[in-house]
This record gives sequence, structure tokens and C-alpha cells, in this order.
Amino acid sequence: MNFAILDGKIIERSEAKVDIEDRGYQFGDGVYEVIRIYNGKMFTAKQHLDRFYRSAESIGIVIPYTKELLTGMLNELVAKNNLGLGIIYMQITRGAAPRNHAFPAQDVLPALSAYTKEVGRPAENLESGVRTILTEDIRWLRCDIKSLNLLGNILAKQKASEVGCFEAIQHRGENVTEGSSSNVFIAQNGVVVTHPSDNFILKGITKEVILTLCKENGIAVEERVFTIKDLYDADEVFLSSTTAEVMPIIEIEGKAVHNGAPGPITKKLQELFIEAIEKECGAITKQTIK
Repeated sequence: MNFAILDGKIIERSEAKVDIEDRGYQFGDGVYEVIRIYNGKMFTAKQHLDRFYRSAESIGIVIPYTKELLTGMLNELVAKNNLGLGIIYMQITRGAAPRNHAFPAQDVLPALSAYTKEVGRPAENLESGVRTILTEDIRWLRCDIKSLNLLGNILAKQKASEVGCFEAIQHRGENVTEGSSSNVFIAQNGVVVTHPSDNFILKGITKEVILTLCKENGIAVEERVFTIKDLYDADEVFLSSTTAEVMPIIEIEGKAVHNGAPGPITKKLQELFIEAIEKECGAITKQTIK
């Protein structure tokens, strides 16, 4: 993992430095993306890059590379770092300029960076499920932008971590939105339900894969707002993210979900998700499951 991308060039990671007045550093003025790597191949790369460009456009940053060129750079980065199982983290900021809240002059170029990291699959949690807590969603009202401003998410995740839980499920009043770093689903009477992809949540790529898998395999699915009561009354609850995949939730605030074990719909979606990975990236071997 000795190489990184900085402003369109693949360089030694130790040489990848950003300016102290970079607006990402000082204002969180930028967006980011995380892409999963299986067998040395990017999974759902197009969807992730589409979201990356959409997020940048939403805050007025023009990415100075075509999607095709950036895809090529990312593939080269994975190959140079000999990454089999892990992630690519990439971000773009508005660039470096003297500190001023208003946007800098148009001649200030955006700063793109990316690196890779080995990250295994959470096999034990995928099999047994995870514990969660509830917390009020205190974030801004454009959660659909994958912004570098993650303080609200961090505080929620830390709250979960402090009590030994995997995730914090956020809610605005009585309405459940999403996890601190995941989308949340319930299953009730055979129907899978998740929050609509509006400004209150991030439109998760894994979430979109799950919705497609449901529709292709005869699993009833609805995108609609649901409440904390619905969460507690659900037959099954699970979350999704790039690294967590389809993760069963077996406990919320100390209360068991589905008798404290992953449910049948969740297990079925896990199987279908693995098939989707293998279709795009090849078979997941025992080595990559660890």
C-alpha cells in the first residue's frame, strides 16, 4: 500500500501532502467516496463514481477528470498496491486558497486524492448479527451529498462505540433515517422497507443493489418513511454499507430483534448479494471471507 493518487498522479504515499490551507482541511469543503475491492476489482464502481460526481456538482466543484480517466487511475492504483480485498478512499476538495468562507477565485484548482487500504469482510458479524442503539439525527439537511462534513455521524458512531455497539440508528423525531455510516432496513410481513432516497439520507450504493435484488427476486420492497415503533415491531432489521454489506441487526437498545438471530429475508439477501459480488468480481474465496 505504498502508492496514492494526488492531483491526477500516482505517487509514493509518503509524498502525498496537502496544503495547510486546503479547504477540505479547514472547512470540510469537499466530497468523498469509498469503493469496495474484491479480488483486486472494484465493485459497483460506476455507481460510486456517478455519486462522487453528483456530490461534487451539488456543491459547485467541477472534477477536472472524466469518469473514464478517473476509473483508469483507480484501477492502476489498485494494481500498483497489489490490493486483493479492501477499499479505495478518494476525495476532492475545492482546493487550497487563503482562508475565506466564500469560494476562492476560479483559478484555484480542486484537489483530488485517493489511497487504498486492506479491509476484510466482517464474516463473524455477518453470520451472527450486530447490536445497535438509537440516537437523534442532528445532521444538516443535505445528507444526500457525501460531504467531508461528518461530525454528526462521528458523534453518533462514538456513542454506539462507547456502549459496545456496532452502529447508531438515527431518527428525526419518531422517523428513522439511517445509521451513522449505513442505511437501515426493516422487514415486516414479508415486505422490506427502507427510507426514501431524499435529502435526509445518503443514497447508499449497497442500498440500491439490495433494492434491485429484491425486485429481481420477488421480494416485496417499499421505500417509505418508517418510525421507531415500526423498527421495534419489525420481524427483521438489517443495515447496509460498502464494507458491512447486508448486516443483520439482532438488538436495538438492548431489545432483541427476531429472537436475537438473523432472519430469513436478511439471510436470503446476503446470499443474493454475494452472488452479485461474484458476478462482477469473481468468486469470493475462503481467503477473502476472513
